[in-house]
Amino acid sequence: MLRALGIFQRATADQLWRMLRPTDRHDRITRDTLNALKETCLVRVETRLESGHQLWVLTEKGHKEAKLLLPKSVRISALRKLRLDAKGRPVKDDGYDEHAAAVTSTAAVLTGAGYGTPLSWQTEIAHKLPYGYTQYADLTMRAPDAGVPAMLLEVDRVNEPVDDLVDKLRRYHDWFELLAPKADADKEKAARRQGAAVHDFRLWSRIYPATGREGYVPVAFVFTGKTAAQRESRMLRLEQAARAYFAGTPHRGAGFTSVDYHQAVPVVVTELERITADPAGAAGPVWRRLGRDEWQTLPEALDNPDGERLYRAELREARRRQAEREAAHREAQRPVCTRCGNKFTDDRWQETTRSSWPGEWDRLCGPCAKEAADRAEAERVARRQAEEAERAAAEAPAVKPRSRFGIGRRR
Repeated sequence: MLRALGIFQRATADQLWRMLRPTDRHDRITRDTLNALKETCLVRVETRLESGHQLWVLTEKGHKEAKLLLPKSVRISALRKLRLDAKGRPVKDDGYDEHAAAVTSTAAVLTGAGYGTPLSWQTEIAHKLPYGYTQYADLTMRAPDAGVPAMLLEVDRVNEPVDDLVDKLRRYHDWFELLAPKADADKEKAARRQGAAVHDFRLWSRIYPATGREGYVPVAFVFTGKTAAQRESRMLRLEQAARAYFAGTPHRGAGFTSVDYHQAVPVVVTELERITADPAGAAGPVWRRLGRDEWQTLPEALDNPDGERLYRAELREARRRQAEREAAHREAQRPVCTRCGNKFTDDRWQETTRSSWPGEWDRLCGPCAKEAADRAEAERVARRQAEEAERAAAEAPAVKPRSRFGIGRRR
């Protein structure tokens, strides 16, 4: 309880119930706990809202206690000091507005749906830009166990121009593009061709954990207030005006329908009224990814079925088709034996093309070439034998025939 108030500064018992004890049927235990903490001077009631809910804050003692309980990585909110009038009576503080209430309610319903714990949240985190502007996030959430390592949330009560929301998204995109200190700009440009590898050079990867998906840290717009039609119109206008920041880049090439989301900001939208009306709360299909029509659960909305996975499948298919075309082209070029009409084997084809000088039987297949070579060799051997026989006959000495009666008389 103290830690939650340390992070969000002010909250009602209803919000703390939804955040800390979502399985309870009502907020009685939460109210009892707050009253017990009040008796020990750790919390106090700052004001009562028009809705009838009491707004609880930490006392100076409770603020010190909460600071000890919170990890050093979590920034504690500023202390709301008790102000007294001239007569020593507490002064009602009207600094708590509907936007602050919506921010805390958003964190409460998301935490109640299993997206982290109160320690998963931080408010008003600064994102400094080099042109002198600082973009503050209403909420930052880290819920890796729920499949959302990090997410930035903006709560909108349908009371500011849509162009302001687009400017927020543009500034987030600019901040995600910032290089980390001492990062090599040339290597960063080269890494763009490797998709996610480029993020290793960016500042955001030093601050937020890897998303586990393509693209930058997702940004969620939570709309509340006005009418359902006005909220729907606002989401559509935001989708049309901010497409350049979330749409990604289609992969080039025939047969490719996948999209490169590595340099895009995943943007999801929802309504606080839609979340509270759904039986599953924020865990239900109450999120819509800009660029899609259907309402999905948050992990489904953040997923990229048409992204890297589809690209790899399409790339494998494209390479398979290219290999088939190359094989067909090669097969069409395969030589045919001029004697028997059979196609050359790969070994025979390679053998005939190995030398730049044409061979005697290069237009014959292997068996025919062997048969021709054997026949030629047999003819050569026969011819050599005949020549040798003729030569032997020609070189033999002439011999006189002997007399019938032996050696002739001498004279």
